[in-house]
Order: sequence, then structure tokens, then C-alpha cells
Amino acid sequence: MKRQFRKMHGLGNDFVIFDARDVPLEMDVATARALGDRRTGIGFDQLIVMEPSDTADLRMRIWNSDGSEVEACGNATRCVALIAGGHSRIETMAGILEGQAGDGEAEIDMGVPRFGWDEIPLAYPLDTATLPIGWEGLRDPAAVNVGNPHVIFFVDDAGSVELERLGPIIENDPLFPDRINVNIASLEDGAIRLRVWERGAGLTRACGTGACATAVAAIRRKLVADRVEVRLPGGALTISWTPGATIRMRGGATHVFTGEVDL
Repeated sequence: MKRQFRKMHGLGNDFVIFDARDVPLEMDVATARALGDRRTGIGFDQLIVMEPSDTADLRMRIWNSDGSEVEACGNATRCVALIAGGHSRIETMAGILEGQAGDGEAEIDMGVPRFGWDEIPLAYPLDTATLPIGWEGLRDPAAVNVGNPHVIFFVDDAGSVELERLGPIIENDPLFPDRINVNIASLEDGAIRLRVWERGAGLTRACGTGACATAVAAIRRKLVADRVEVRLPGGALTISWTPGATIRMRGGATHVFTGEVDL
């Protein structure tokens, strides 16, 4: 069975996107993992399937390159919003997100962040504003759920951390029963410099939910203003949030090519 797909990226965080709104597509762990192999498949950080929705304009399902299905992906949501065009409501496992697309970028309302230890979730109660834990030199992180779970470490130099080594250790720590996305952030001229180890995908050039979670954690700690630029290896996102409100994320989304694959 041959299916057409779009290859897109948000600041280098790359996706294979199938539009199954008219013709259904069954996706499973093995198929997602095979397609995600950059040598023998197509290659991606996440695979996206767009489906019909009874509660929104469309439904978006998300698989990591290791085949695991996840709740949310900010960069992918911008890409899907660009495909949908104009204003769209997108159903995800994390809830309904609203997007406004135009001129190669999109702004997404990412919903309200969650801070309860059982909402992250953690294995046992801890103060998520400053977790009294650490891994080697990384200590006292914040934890935020923005549709998927994130832990955020603020350091002097985000580039100096061995994230490729420490990322999988923290991701799979028993403290995080659903595993965790690991963010390493430092302050830079009023902005945030950020590197992310994505749960199920590894080091990535950009992570939209990671940028949202990190901005929220920095605003809670009064390290930055309520509208901040987050600089990732692949480019910058603008994140806005005030306590009690929803998070707004703005940034680019790029179509690379359209292809066809035999499933």
C-alpha cells in the first residue's frame, strides 16, 4: 500500500506527516520505528498522522522515532496548523490546541501548564518548582507538564552539559514513570538558550513543548519577562505566558518535500 507524505520541519525538528483525513491509515509501533530509521526508512524525529475529529477541525497523532506514541509536539503542531491554513482547532492526546497560520509560521495556543507532582507525573510527591534532586552537576530542576512531561535545569552554560550522555539517564529515571523530556537552559541577554533531550527521540535541534516548559519555569522563577525568546540549535521561538493563562508559542514551520512510501 503506497501513501503520500509530507516531510516538514520546525526549526530543524523534522517530521513525516500523513494526511489520513479522507483515507484512514493504521499506524503501529513497528511501522513507525521502521519509517523513522534514517538509513533504511524515511527518517524523522516524529511521525504525524492527521485524522478526522468529532470535536475539532482535525486530530493529530504523534509517534517518536522509537515507535512510542506521545501526547503533544509543539513544532509539529505548527506544521499541521500550516497545512490546515488560517485558524484551526487541532485535537491531540493532550487536549485541543488552537493555531493561527500564515507566511511560513504559526502561533499556537498550547493550553495551561500543569505543575502538580501527579500531573507531571512523578513517582512520589515533590515540589515541582524546585525538585530537591540532581544528577552529577545538574541540580534542583523544575518540572512542568505542557501536554507532555518536562524537567528543566538552569545552568550557567547550556552548551557545556554532556546532554547526550546524561539525557537518557534522566529520561529513564524511576522518578518519572512516563519517562521525561530533559531541558538544559541558560540565560542569554534576556533570552533563554536551550538544548533538549526528547523522550523517545534523543537530542533534537528544536522542541516546541520544551521551549514552552522552559519559558514557564523561568517565568515562575522570575528569571525572564512574560514574553521571551527561546533560542534552540535550530532557531528561535517566542513564548508568552502569565500565571493562570495559556501558553502561546510562535515560530516557523517549513515544508521540505512531498513523497510516497510503500507501507
